[in-house]
Amino acid sequence: MTSFLIKAHETRAASVWANDDCAFCRIIKNEISSNRVFENDLVVAILDILPLREGHTLVIPKAHFSRLSELPPEIAGAVGEAVTKVAHALTLALDNTALNVVCNQEYAQAVPHVHYHIIPAPTFGKQAPRRTAPLNDTEPLTRREMHQREFEGRSELDEDEAVVLAERIRSKL
Repeated sequence: MTSFLIKAHETRAASVWANDDCAFCRIIKNEISSNRVFENDLVVAILDILPLREGHTLVIPKAHFSRLSELPPEIAGAVGEAVTKVAHALTLALDNTALNVVCNQEYAQAVPHVHYHIIPAPTFGKQAPRRTAPLNDTEPLTRREMHQREFEGRSELDEDEAVVLAERIRSKL
């Protein structure tokens, strides 16, 4: 079943499989704790430790690749399936179908290991997201104000809340 993976990596350096300095490789090897919401042989999905919004999830291939453009088709397909599956579970768990899905390559890539961000998004014209304070109770934020407040308002994921949220997402898979 995994022979295609072995074939795809025969000529690759060992550093492709794991990078001891890579935070995601260490999470995959359980050297760093995480709040996992999904996992299979090729992919893991975890809650972001510095979320933009509640439910901000990262989908990460287990094999170490720095660039999306380097992923073998089999792994890219597995990541794509996981993104779809986790996105669906997130929409159900949070009762919100609005999502941003992003994968950075080099530019704005904080961890040099391919990963997708699935970020529940607010609906414009409604009240501000829960993590930010509205300008006042009657006026919704503009797009610019909302984005500025979201980035300024990022804070570490609360571990107790994360455990509950991860379970809620897993229950919808």
